[in-house]
Amino acid sequence: MTTQALIYLFVGASFALYIGIAIASRASSTSEFYVAGGHVHPVVNGMATAADWMSAASFISMAGLIAFLGYDGSVYLMGWTGGYVMLALLLAPYLRQFGQFTVPDFIGTRYYSNAARVVAVICLIFISFTYIAGQMRGVGIVFSRFLDVPVDLGVIIGMGIVFVYAVLGGMKGITYTQVAQYCVLIFAYMVPAFFISFLVTGNPVPQLGLGSQVADGSGMYVLQKLDATLTDLGFTAYTDGSKSMIDIFAITAALMIGTAGLPHVIVRFFTVPSARDARKSAGWALVFIALLYTTGSAVGAFARINFVDTVNEQSYAEAPDWFTNWEANDLIAFNDRNGDGVM
Repeated sequence: MTTQALIYLFVGASFALYIGIAIASRASSTSEFYVAGGHVHPVVNGMATAADWMSAASFISMAGLIAFLGYDGSVYLMGWTGGYVMLALLLAPYLRQFGQFTVPDFIGTRYYSNAARVVAVICLIFISFTYIAGQMRGVGIVFSRFLDVPVDLGVIIGMGIVFVYAVLGGMKGITYTQVAQYCVLIFAYMVPAFFISFLVTGNPVPQLGLGSQVADGSGMYVLQKLDATLTDLGFTAYTDGSKSMIDIFAITAALMIGTAGLPHVIVRFFTVPSARDARKSAGWALVFIALLYTTGSAVGAFARINFVDTVNEQSYAEAPDWFTNWEANDLIAFNDRNGDGVM
């Protein structure tokens, strides 16, 4: 069986699993459709919340940001993770305590104002459309790469699948579908991470591999190797930060507040039985997300080393297959400034 056939099989099985779960757990009441009946276990809700957050930005872009920004990329880890701490302490328990179905309902009830409710609806729509635009682009890129289809068709496929299981199951179906999604996503992320960690350092655990020596006989540690390689090529050292303290503070604060205010994340805390469970589910979400985030920083460093080792001084005509595939999807480009045909 070819690699492409295996990809089709894996993706098709995943879709069938999601739709099957949505059908099996379809909502039978308004409460189940909007808030899964309000009786989701904190661990389950934490896993579903983690799947909510492990979207295109985290799953596709985070390791890439860290790989090419180096130390400066750590601000995204701090901001996004800190947002969940803010959620757990300041928002989640109070949202659940009011027992409303949506954030605008909560705001309208809390402030006794229909005007505030309307403003919340407008903000919700604006945020949702802005966020979905980026997510759908990410979906299109993933499907275009793995299913060998145009990006536009990839977006349509992704939207169709989400529409089916969201309409069939409501929040109840989405919750248990997202638990399955988390398992699939973390498996798909961790397996390559284990392999690239072993390839670069000889240690299959990415978090430990990041602090290990590179398996090339140089005796250098991963970050030392990265710093030396990048400075030799004329780039800034990987561990050198270029952002000022005020920049780091401002970006971290913006990411924290943005994370805490995401509508599809906030609504997850309406699905647990109590305010205490809302706090617990936020804590569990952090645990499940940490598995991805601690791996992502390591993958970013390994990927940068592997990328340089693979393409540096390589003839463009002999570029690896993955390079030409990504180039075809506008994910990478080669600009031959000196005209020698060597990357």
